[in-house]
Amino acid sequence: MHDDSTLYVGLDVHKDSIMVAYSVDMGDVELLGKIGTTQIEVDRLCKRLRCKARHICVVYEAGPCGYGLYRRLIDKGFDCMVCAPSLIPRKPGERVKTDRRDAIKLVRSLRAGDLSAVHVPTMEDEAFRDLARAWSSAREDLKQARCRLKSFLLQHGVNYFGRADWGPAHRRWLSTFSFDSGWQQLAFNEHRRTIEDRFAQCERLETALREAVADWRFYPAVLALQAMRGINFTSAVGLVSELGDLSRFEHPRQLMAWLGVTPSEHSSGGKRRQGSITKTGNSYARKLLVESAWSYRHPARVSIDIQRRHEGIPKAIIDRAWDAQLRLCRRYRKLVARGKIAHVAIVAVARELAAFIWDIGRLGMAMARPQDVHRV
Repeated sequence: MHDDSTLYVGLDVHKDSIMVAYSVDMGDVELLGKIGTTQIEVDRLCKRLRCKARHICVVYEAGPCGYGLYRRLIDKGFDCMVCAPSLIPRKPGERVKTDRRDAIKLVRSLRAGDLSAVHVPTMEDEAFRDLARAWSSAREDLKQARCRLKSFLLQHGVNYFGRADWGPAHRRWLSTFSFDSGWQQLAFNEHRRTIEDRFAQCERLETALREAVADWRFYPAVLALQAMRGINFTSAVGLVSELGDLSRFEHPRQLMAWLGVTPSEHSSGGKRRQGSITKTGNSYARKLLVESAWSYRHPARVSIDIQRRHEGIPKAIIDRAWDAQLRLCRRYRKLVARGKIAHVAIVAVARELAAFIWDIGRLGMAMARPQDVHRV
């Protein structure tokens, strides 16, 4: 073992196996072989690596296996990085991909400093994010169940002569409607039961979110974001659970790039060409952001719901939210007046909205009372 040597380790992680490659300092990259993913085999790998050097840097790609391996290696005292797969350098003519080549490539890229690390949330933040994502999945399931029932009724020529918004009147009509055929009635009842089950699931998860968020360390940021137009409780929880600690973004432009709402660019020489947004990063957070931006196409005003959400919020945050509303509403009108279509204008508004979210979220955490912030 060399005390001054650095061991670079690349792991190509799969569900049942891990391919391991390593190099000592700038030496040749060697394969250590394939191991399993059980706790015993990972511990055995750590012992083998410690025999080669004292300082060990490990990297593997972010994927469906999560951050359990990262936390194990950190507990063992290793320097571990989870890198973004889409930002790993690749040769244009490379057409062969194997686990061995991937592990070797990770080692070489780690040594060269060409990898970009992803943010690894704490176990508490990840647990709350899982709860928020479960609520989002339940909402999507409810939406799909509604579409299936509407398609079923349309297929059989059944029309509701009112506003089919799933309100009390619409649901009451669905409960009284019946088909002549028993088989069709059975299918219709199953569609209705699925919708009612999804409704109940969404209500349970939203209740659990409201109870859990009060004990979450980012609760002040959730409260602060609700002072903004277009961001209610569920939107604020979804955004903060995906963004995590906003202080990790040193500038709002970093948050815009992380959300994928910055323009793509292909410039060379004296020519500058910008295209559509990059759509990189977190797609769910970007969806929530754009949905919130649509409310700024109307003139600036403080509705009853927004005024209710302002109760107990510091005045500095309320004033900042009003500044955001004035600027973004004016921005939308100017873009439309210049001939931009509504969808393009809304994306531009969403990009600036991300900057206000960055500012107001950080301001909410800074101005929170000590008893409002959960212990970190």
